[in-house]
Amino acid sequence: MKKERKYFAEKYYNIRRAIVLAGIFVMALLIVAFYLSMFSVGQMKEIISEDFNRQQLVLTKYAANRMENSLDFIKRELLLLNLSPSIQYLEKVSWASRMNTTLSAVKDDGVLEIRFIDRNGRNAYIVDDLGMSHVIHGNFCDMECFKWAHLRKNKNRIYACEITQENEKYPGKLIMCLAASTYEQSVDEAYPVATGNFAGVLFFMIDVTRLVEKAVKGIRSGKTGYAWVIDSRGIFLYHPQNEFIGKDALNARAMRKPKISFSQINAIQKEKMLEGKEGTGWYTSGWHRGVETEMKKLIAYAPIHPRVGPQSFWSVAVVAPLSEVEDAVHSVFIRQFYIQGSILFAIILGGAYIINFERRWSRTLEAEVMKKTDDLKSSLEELKKSEDKYKTLVESAEDLIFTVDKKGRYLSMNRCISNFFGRQMEDLIGKTLRDFFSEESAELQVRFIEEVFDTERNVNVKYPVQVGNREYWFSSNFVPLKDEEGKVFAVLGISRNITERKKLEEEQMYNTEKLASLGKLSAGVAHELNSPVAIIIGFSDLLLEKMETGSKSHKILETIERQALNCKKIVESILSYARRPEVIEYSADVNENIEKVISVVENILIAKNITLEKRLTENLPKARGDSGHLQQVFMNFVTNAFGAMKRGGVLVISTNLNSSGNKVEILFKDTGHGIKREYRNKIFEAFFTTKKVGEGTGLGLSVSHGIISKYGGEITFDTIAEEEDMEKKGTTFKVSLPVASLESGQKTDHT
Repeated sequence: MKKERKYFAEKYYNIRRAIVLAGIFVMALLIVAFYLSMFSVGQMKEIISEDFNRQQLVLTKYAANRMENSLDFIKRELLLLNLSPSIQYLEKVSWASRMNTTLSAVKDDGVLEIRFIDRNGRNAYIVDDLGMSHVIHGNFCDMECFKWAHLRKNKNRIYACEITQENEKYPGKLIMCLAASTYEQSVDEAYPVATGNFAGVLFFMIDVTRLVEKAVKGIRSGKTGYAWVIDSRGIFLYHPQNEFIGKDALNARAMRKPKISFSQINAIQKEKMLEGKEGTGWYTSGWHRGVETEMKKLIAYAPIHPRVGPQSFWSVAVVAPLSEVEDAVHSVFIRQFYIQGSILFAIILGGAYIINFERRWSRTLEAEVMKKTDDLKSSLEELKKSEDKYKTLVESAEDLIFTVDKKGRYLSMNRCISNFFGRQMEDLIGKTLRDFFSEESAELQVRFIEEVFDTERNVNVKYPVQVGNREYWFSSNFVPLKDEEGKVFAVLGISRNITERKKLEEEQMYNTEKLASLGKLSAGVAHELNSPVAIIIGFSDLLLEKMETGSKSHKILETIERQALNCKKIVESILSYARRPEVIEYSADVNENIEKVISVVENILIAKNITLEKRLTENLPKARGDSGHLQQVFMNFVTNAFGAMKRGGVLVISTNLNSSGNKVEILFKDTGHGIKREYRNKIFEAFFTTKKVGEGTGLGLSVSHGIISKYGGEITFDTIAEEEDMEKKGTTFKVSLPVASLESGQKTDHT
């Protein structure tokens, strides 16, 4: 009994001494941590500053991209307006309205007015920012843009003058002109033959500050940060301080605060920004958003590439005061101080509590030890079960889970890797990545592993790999495994095979880009067709009133009017395709519409030495669609067949009901040159054509595909190019349309 008491007394003394030593040790650690935290404030400030600047650089690149997109949009509108017959031939009725239409589209991007100077340089046709049109007479031959436009080599190019602040009409504004030489190369009803002669020069006058302000005024970095822009000469194009706009960025600040040295920002502007570089840094300033005091600011800058004329680049900067970062560091430090103080206070209270109750605790120590022993046994059993569950989870996972050393040698792996390589696990352990992957794939993964060893941080990457002759995409997470000393001894890799998902993403991106390009361009093309179609319809009505009803000339004019109305529907369908209107379904007689198309082109068939074979199935049910739209689609296929059979041939047009009885099928089969293999995936893209300039727009199949899709149909084709088989060459297009159901509330079209 005495021995037991002595044993517990010694044990009690040892525990008490251990508690005191532990308390002293913890307090010493907290004191050391406090001093270390004081020294780490500067390092923390530097890290947060770098991270803040990286975020500012992202904002800077975003603003630069927005400005480049705005300039590209203005250039596209300039070239599109330059192709209009209203401008090329200075049509009195329509030149002003055509300029006004374009000006309304680009006004928000800073375009102040549009001018056209005729070929003699004596008259300037102007539409200003108020929408007013007028003509100025004078001598404009000495203008640089006029001299530039006269040079034939500058056809289809864009001229840009240097930015100036000395414009008489717009004093105080930074003005830049974009110009394009105009030639009579478009055709319409009034000018059916293009002369190709020089017509004059068309140019936009742009308020550069307004253009830039649209992209950067809303930029906010942190709470109070803002953006400013300079050009390649160092002139402020935009700054929140309006008095800086148009001033030299290397001198403007010093003129406002001559007592402050701006050498740091001037060095950044001169050596970095004016050289077209991107990066981050800091400088000393004397103000920020109304606060007048000397302060440090963080800056991120990136180049803007206008891609016009002498403007090789501009530069945009995003700045914010360093005090925002210091406030964040200060709040973190104060929070850390309170946490450490709370911990120290809790330790003192805990120590007092432990000393007060240590005697009572020592009496129950023996029983507690016995209980802990039993609990330890239970814990070991639970640990073993947990380990078994972990092994089962890893082995059943569909991801590739493995550990490797720094040289890429496999230390362990799950069954998924064994199944992936098709080999036993025992044959894989000890082998390196180079034994299973291609040399390039293995080197890539080894670099990821070495990065984890060097940085002791996780690496999350997506990358392609090659195993044998097959290629895969992996999404992997490489995690460092550390020993008791905190050194990385291996890397845990978890890789997921995302090959199929990658293919789906690429296909989706491709389809999205095609739809976007068609939507942007279709509205512009449709708008240009409205004027000539309206003229055709108007003159047809006028001539019909003068012709005798029932005469051959009267019937010909009726055909012209009907086809002009179809053209009007074509324009409306293109606009509706771009705007995605609500689809209104119709029903139409396919055979009747084919006969109408044939009646229009039968004379062309004879002239082109083409034999037509009609195989139209009688009593076909009506198909879903509008007659005018279907005639447009059928005419496109017939016209394409003509183009494919330059030396004559056979065109077969057939109709039938499919085996299921729910679709009407129309086939157009020609004996032309066929479609080359490299073009087959592109024929339905907007503006894709293999014809010469002036022979085709590339819109026929694209618009036809949109019309048929709108009515729930589809277009497919089979083709054999003449390079593949000269005897079997030719193309067959098949249009499938759903059978119309009058019970569903559809309208019947008797056009």
